[in-house]
Amino acid sequence: MTTIIARASESQHWYDKSGKPMYTVKAKDGTDRPTTLRDARKMGLVPSVTTIMSVAAKPGLEAWKMNQMMMAALTLPRAPDEPEDRFIERIQRDSKEQAKMAAERGTAIHEALEKFYEGVMYHQYSEHQMGVDEAVRNHFGVQNWKTETAFASELGYGGKLDLHCPDGEGVVLDFKTKEFTDPAKIFMYDELPMQLVAYRMGLDKPRARCANVFVSVTKPGLVHIKEWTQEELERAWYMFNALKNFWYAKTELAF
Repeated sequence: MTTIIARASESQHWYDKSGKPMYTVKAKDGTDRPTTLRDARKMGLVPSVTTIMSVAAKPGLEAWKMNQMMMAALTLPRAPDEPEDRFIERIQRDSKEQAKMAAERGTAIHEALEKFYEGVMYHQYSEHQMGVDEAVRNHFGVQNWKTETAFASELGYGGKLDLHCPDGEGVVLDFKTKEFTDPAKIFMYDELPMQLVAYRMGLDKPRARCANVFVSVTKPGLVHIKEWTQEELERAWYMFNALKNFWYAKTELAF
């Protein structure tokens, strides 16, 4: 049996057995602090899908980080007589700042897209909202979409969904903001279907259609939908379970 509740913004990757996100716990001084593995053991929490998947290497993400580092090295001028170690430190700091800005932009667009399906328009991201609406309607037709949903499953993990339709066999969608102008050049990595199939199994919707909705930050309004085949999702489920078994063996967390 799976329990589903409405979710808030995520900061940590733990859920209690009812499906409530447990991003923070109270510290001894009364302030909030990030939930730890030790807290999870005491409170009987389950990890998120992304926490489980974090045990695997992410070559796409690492390549992107490396590109950010190289761009910083190419564009930052070196000060006269600046020591090499200080210059390298500035390059690293600048690349991390670029990554932070990209993450904040992605979070803002995600929020705007989710809120659109609750009837809220964001002027700053209206092109992104309308582009997604048109692409999703053309691909899936009119559906009973639900946003901002968190769950906890007896399978040993929890998660949160960008958008899903609970009717019939169901539909599970995940938004991905990317810099692209040519959808054919979007790299499809294994984590994408793994995350989606884990969501549908956690929701007790083993035949739900699963798709990633790629939203361009380079060309607002440009959207590409990748729906994964059942064969691709079956392979992804096998891989996710392997990671889940490894994660639980490594952390020695019981569920």
